[in-house]
Amino acid sequence: MSTNVRDLRKWKSEGKRFTMLTAYDYTTARWLDQAAIPVLLVGDSLGMTMLGYPDTLSVTMEDMIRHSSAVVRGAPNALVIGDMPFMAYHATREDAVRNAGRFLQEARVHAVKMEGGGRVIEYTRELTGMGIPVMGHLGLTPTFVNQFGGYRVQGRSDEAAEQILHDARDLEEAGAFAVVLEGIPSGLGQRVTESLTVPTIGIGAGPHTDAQVLVVQDFLGLNPDHVAKYVKQYAQLGPAIEQAARQFDQDVRSGAFPSPEHEYAAGGSR
Repeated sequence: MSTNVRDLRKWKSEGKRFTMLTAYDYTTARWLDQAAIPVLLVGDSLGMTMLGYPDTLSVTMEDMIRHSSAVVRGAPNALVIGDMPFMAYHATREDAVRNAGRFLQEARVHAVKMEGGGRVIEYTRELTGMGIPVMGHLGLTPTFVNQFGGYRVQGRSDEAAEQILHDARDLEEAGAFAVVLEGIPSGLGQRVTESLTVPTIGIGAGPHTDAQVLVVQDFLGLNPDHVAKYVKQYAQLGPAIEQAARQFDQDVRSGAFPSPEHEYAAGGSR
């Protein structure tokens, strides 16, 4: 039976920690589903990891729906969440409703994620009232990168910490089923987690959140660029891919590939 939003709240009440990973394509989603990762986020981080943009701001709803659809097909057992991209909900409430609805109807994801507090809290109330589950996201929210002046840790001052705590409580009250906490001090991550009955999912928010999420390219050692302090690389697939490609190139140049076992014989059945 596939994971659903009620499972996450149940796991929190039982003190059961869980994982979330990003996924952007069918093949990766299949492997993560086989590994029994219960929650997959199709993040707008695909702008950087899959499309080569410098940030998430150029990602469109069409990008998100295409990639989300592939992940849904590859991970029938996971709770799949679509990340609402920049300007998908920033202009009007009508935009938020229409685009969240597109995610569920066209991509067949199970929930959406929106960044920030403020108007997003009211949008959360509106969407959940219409039967669209919403995951919140506070702290370092990438669509606000220009306002923050870069990718900086948030919530370090008393005032900023209190605002994040207040927004988290308001998101829960508005119906959010979980809240991502990104790039905040560990102590604040613990305070928010202890203040909510819905689970918190940390990324650079310390060890006390109810769950942890990483970008799959970071976690697998596929990111050739800067890796954040909070990332643990569980594999080094990037160098392995490079080595395999070099070996293939060498074998073709030398004539070692294809060898007889890779050839078809005339009149054979295979």
